[in-house]
Amino acid sequence: MNLILLGPPGAGKGTQALKICKSFNLTHISTGDLLRDETKSESELGNQIKSIVESGNLVSNEIILKILKKFIDGNNNQNGFLFDGFPRNKEQSLLLNKLMNEINFKLDGVIMLDVNKDLLLDRILKRKKDEGRADDNEEVLQNRLRIYLEETQPLIEIYENENLLIKIDGVGEINQVNQRINTRLESL
Repeated sequence: MNLILLGPPGAGKGTQALKICKSFNLTHISTGDLLRDETKSESELGNQIKSIVESGNLVSNEIILKILKKFIDGNNNQNGFLFDGFPRNKEQSLLLNKLMNEINFKLDGVIMLDVNKDLLLDRILKRKKDEGRADDNEEVLQNRLRIYLEETQPLIEIYENENLLIKIDGVGEINQVNQRINTRLESL
C-alpha cells in the first residue's frame, strides 16, 4: 500500500504518519524530517535548506527529489510507503507519479487531514514550546498556510477526481483521528 498524507502545517501529519506506518508496516517518508536531517548535517545543501525553511518558503522540487530518491534507494519496503509532506503542488504530484513508476509502485490513497485554522495555530505554538522547532511561529505559519492554500489545496481536487482522496476530520484526540484513518484504510 502506498499513500500520501496531506494537510496544512500543524494538522498532525507527522503524528498520524507514524501510527499509520506502524499499523500497516509502511516506510514513513517525511520530507520535513529528511530536510531537517540534511540541515543538521551542515552540508552545503543543508545550509541552503535551512535558509529556505526558516524564511517560511518551500524547498525546490529538485532538492526534494534528490533527498527522496536517496532515501527510497536505501529503504525499499515492499509493503509500501507513506509520503508525508510530498507532494505539495501539482508539479510535485507529477514528479511523484514518475518516481512511483520508476520503482514500479502505484498510489493507493491520499489521506487529507482537515483541521481549522485557529486550531492549527494553537498546535504550532504548542509544538514550538514542546519541540523547539525554529520554523514554528505565527509569522511562518501564516506564510505556510498561504502557500498551502495556493499550491497544495488544488491537489485535493486532482486526487478526488482520481478517486484516491480519503478526507479525514483531523480534530480530536490523536487516537480518535487515527481510528478514523485506520477504518478507511482497512477498506482499501
